[in-house]
Amino acid sequence: MLTAFGGVPLLIEAFRVSGAAGVLDERVAIKRRKRGLRPSELVEGLFALWAAGGERCDDLAMLREDTALALLLGHSMPAPQTARDFLEAFDEVVPPLWQGAACQVPGEGERLQGLAAAGRRLIGFLQERAPQSTATIDLDATILASHKRAARPTYDGRTGYQPVVALWAEQDVVLVDEFRDGNVPAGSGNRRLVERAVAALPPGVERILVRADSAAYEHDLLRWLEGAGHGYAISADMSRELAAAIRALPETAWQIEREDGDAVRHWAEVAYVPGDGVFAQDRPAPPRYLVSRVSKKQGRLFADGGEVKHFAIVTNRPDPDGGSGLDLIRWHRGKAGTVEHSHDVLTNELAAEALPSQKFGANAAWFRLNVLLYNLLSAFKRIALPEELHNARPKRLRFVLLNGIGRVVRHARETVLRLVGAARRQLADAARLALATGPPRLRPA
Repeated sequence: MLTAFGGVPLLIEAFRVSGAAGVLDERVAIKRRKRGLRPSELVEGLFALWAAGGERCDDLAMLREDTALALLLGHSMPAPQTARDFLEAFDEVVPPLWQGAACQVPGEGERLQGLAAAGRRLIGFLQERAPQSTATIDLDATILASHKRAARPTYDGRTGYQPVVALWAEQDVVLVDEFRDGNVPAGSGNRRLVERAVAALPPGVERILVRADSAAYEHDLLRWLEGAGHGYAISADMSRELAAAIRALPETAWQIEREDGDAVRHWAEVAYVPGDGVFAQDRPAPPRYLVSRVSKKQGRLFADGGEVKHFAIVTNRPDPDGGSGLDLIRWHRGKAGTVEHSHDVLTNELAAEALPSQKFGANAAWFRLNVLLYNLLSAFKRIALPEELHNARPKRLRFVLLNGIGRVVRHARETVLRLVGAARRQLADAARLALATGPPRLRPA
């Protein structure tokens, strides 16, 4: 038998070896027929679909025709309707996590929490095999555009959903995700999310840092971070008072950063204390406000007609050894290559935006499963693949390994897969050795 997805079973093997599949079966209770698929097997079917490049439940019908892949995994692929029924079982009625005047963040039922527990086990597996002592947590929301009747208007005029994720930058894994309607403000409950992200960190982390945009510029969160001893850099709201303090800076306070075509970038530190009584000038470690100034060269204007734009961050971190505040500004900008990258992969290279249902809980499960696959890919790359593939996007992994033709042969009660191409075979052999497991356990014929 032949399969066009000869590398996909390696990814599923990593899911099983990590222990996440076992946690999922323990924590996600779904009624099934006596000979039906277990929750982990249903999830593996979706992972196989998305890893191979499919997006929607209907695409499972095509994947079900690959009997060789089913033999390697030890179970059949779920039918499209079976997958939909599984996802809709996550639409549980629970009290909201946050309640606003016109919107809310629904709570998570036991099944969604079971998916989160499987995610924590997977992150723990990665930390055990490839430990990191620093955790930079990048917090950000994204918009999943949707024309479903249940979708709500977003701040940019579209309809859809606005989930938030907290990404561990050093490991490239999402610690926490929270699925939200499109009309929920991005600044709702950020302290809760950061606390959950910190609690999700596995043993071995010695230093915690947090980066975020202005949606997280909440004094309650800043006080909590400082009390916990965590460093942070968060974009500040450009209030009238802060803007006035920036305009009052003498020209000598500005230092050149670089020239960009028709614009010049400067930076400065501004002495500013919010006037809301939260921060006092005489406290032991007042926060610092660092400002970037982007100036158009003479005769050129921004789209709004102005010649200058200012961007500020608030941070409690000191200058690095031999460095300056500019290093902290650049460090804060680094989240564009981490959490914003994860949004791009989830929506454009996996299936996070192809939401399957009108039911909120089913879509929340769909998104969390995409996050779980994102984390599985990160763990698989760092544990089982050579270093040059550690930052490979899913489309490259499909090209070099996952979507490889393989021949499957059963002989002497063994199932053997032989990938076409010496490079793929070498990569697959090294991956299996790194995972340090035997062949996938197959069901009796």
